[in-house]
Amino acid sequence: MRNKPKVLPFKRRREGKTNYKKRLRLLLSKKPRLVIRMTNQRIIAQLVEFQNTGDLVKVGVDSYQLKNYGWNFSLKNMPAAYLTGYLIAKKALASNISQAILDTGNKSVIKGNKLFAFLKGAVDGGLEIPHSEDLYPSEEKISGQHIGDYATKIKENTEVYQRIFSNYLKNKLDPTKMAEQFKKTKEQLEQLK
Repeated sequence: MRNKPKVLPFKRRREGKTNYKKRLRLLLSKKPRLVIRMTNQRIIAQLVEFQNTGDLVKVGVDSYQLKNYGWNFSLKNMPAAYLTGYLIAKKALASNISQAILDTGNKSVIKGNKLFAFLKGAVDGGLEIPHSEDLYPSEEKISGQHIGDYATKIKENTEVYQRIFSNYLKNKLDPTKMAEQFKKTKEQLEQLK
């Protein structure tokens, strides 16, 4: 009697890169997927449509593009996540896409994290995405006010302040004014049609 050949699952499943059951549920919605990926440097977001020949990216943004709208702080923190969500929503609406479904990939879904700051930005920007508002972080965290408050609190201890905010200080940015810059950048993004 011969041994049957062992059937291997798809390579992306074996490597833990794709959850095919979750992907199928997303595709059954028949809406474009709002894909968000976070790297060590920035946040990347794409609106992707399924096609038989392969996924088609309809709109894509990178948090690096926020520099064009006046954002000079971190490109991977919570305010940057919100602003990136807001930016992709504005670009999606300009491309006649008004609905999407959030695709988090294999990212852990934790209430109040950057992922949901991004989602709030996309919803505030005008995209219709099924979600629960209970998952959003506080407005203080979304605007970066908590970072400014912390910077103000430790400013007296110059050694710690300079170590924690060294990148901002090197670029002549005041971390206590992050919430103000957030507001100005959001106003710039609101002008997009």
